[in-house]
Amino acid sequence: MQYDFDYIIIGSGFGGSVSALRLSEKGYKVLVIEKGKWYKANDFAKTNWNLRKWLWMPYLRFFGIMKMSIFKHVVIISGTGVGGGSLVYANTLPIPKTNFYKSGSWSELEDWETELKPFYQQALKMLGASKNPKLFDGDIALKELAKELGREDQFEHPDVAVYFGKEGQKVKDPYFDGKGPDRAGCTFCGGCMTGCRHNAKNTLDKNYLYLAQNLGATILAENEVYDVKPIDGKEGATGFKISVKSSTQFFKKKKEFTSKGVIFSGGVLGTVKLLLKLKMKSLPLLSDKLGDDIRTNNETLISVSTLDKNKNLSKGVAIGSLLHTDDNSHLEIVRYAEGSGFWKLLHVPISHGKNGGVRFINMIQQLLRYPLSYFKIYFRNSWSKSTTVLLFMQSIDSTLKFKNNFLGGMSSNMSSGLKPSADIPESRDLTDRYSKIVNGKATSFVLEAVAGIPSTAHVLGGAVMGKDSSKGVIDKNNKVFGYENMFVIDGAMISANPGVNPSLSITAIAERAMAQVPFSNETTV
Repeated sequence: MQYDFDYIIIGSGFGGSVSALRLSEKGYKVLVIEKGKWYKANDFAKTNWNLRKWLWMPYLRFFGIMKMSIFKHVVIISGTGVGGGSLVYANTLPIPKTNFYKSGSWSELEDWETELKPFYQQALKMLGASKNPKLFDGDIALKELAKELGREDQFEHPDVAVYFGKEGQKVKDPYFDGKGPDRAGCTFCGGCMTGCRHNAKNTLDKNYLYLAQNLGATILAENEVYDVKPIDGKEGATGFKISVKSSTQFFKKKKEFTSKGVIFSGGVLGTVKLLLKLKMKSLPLLSDKLGDDIRTNNETLISVSTLDKNKNLSKGVAIGSLLHTDDNSHLEIVRYAEGSGFWKLLHVPISHGKNGGVRFINMIQQLLRYPLSYFKIYFRNSWSKSTTVLLFMQSIDSTLKFKNNFLGGMSSNMSSGLKPSADIPESRDLTDRYSKIVNGKATSFVLEAVAGIPSTAHVLGGAVMGKDSSKGVIDKNNKVFGYENMFVIDGAMISANPGVNPSLSITAIAERAMAQVPFSNETTV
């Protein structure tokens, strides 16, 4: 049978981009389908006040790089665009601790720490990881906190996917022997998460996807997959028919492609949502574990705004330092570029309590107790210049379950462990200590303060690994149980809580999965 492509990859994030390059290197004809837009350096928003270029809200005609999804148990921040989450993430590439490899549904399938070690190194090289060379006001305050806690040896300059050449100076490709695009040195402007306008951030369109295109891979942006159907009507042994429609036009232009293999790489919100829908009609053999084991890294995002005019917390890379606060937790400093103050419209004084009424009263008390401070924060001081976000993460495990709802979307339910919470005592203590160091006040996203719903940029799981379909959706090589030549390679495959930023782990596991695929001249796919 003749196919349009050997493999169709749904999504262009860390899993999809790795798949695109490695399959192209092995001689396969590859199509990558991405619902977001294709952004070049000058296309990104200068500040996050430009909602049209920053947020993904198609119904308002906003086609930006960041999407916010609100569920009962968590608010999820994710990325869209060619390059997926790499366009909006904070560049940080840590390797998880040992517990990650020995817990969750995948723990008995391999000696994962040993198995993945070479693939982590390969991923670090491909993503251009290097230690952040400079600390600025926000990082220096975290270092002071480390000293106060007696954990100076646990303070780190993290590995980040940024080119640190001479600031602002353009150079020929420094990573791939001239086969990659030109780059320019980081200016430490803090604008990584609104999209790097200086060509310094090592997003996936500058490495994996760029090299894949050079080998013949096709990237179809602004299109969304709505159906994947086995041509034989059964397990997909004779390939798949992929149905696609425009994601940015009012009148949805539809297309169909055929392929021998298909890879789901749309991130948790894209992959799990689509697979749950397809399980009801086109792909009924998918495991009943689909949607289970959703994890959030057990994290909090709390903003601290300094009242000192001489401090500039916006300067640096998005995450320029981190502190391991104990064996299960760590704290990172996150920043936006000066001028990116949109978040202040959605932030209120931090408040804790057992229910919404108590939290609301505590919030009002904070405003009444420190009216001048909050007036300065909201009306006088530059929000992004005076504010840093404290990202606190734990490797302690709890899971959610995503299900279809009657509106055609997904809803969250508790599965195991403690309910995700915006009120973590360790995080609260660290916030208080950091606030005193910078002479600041803490605020948080309004749904955290009022409704107690935590936010996360690291949703994981939903199509996890298992020894069979009763334990997981995919096997240890990322192959979907019940179907041939079908894979899940993105955050949905993560089968335990890494407790750290997961992008490097997704990349490493994707590298391993693609290493198992033979060259095209060795098989029919």
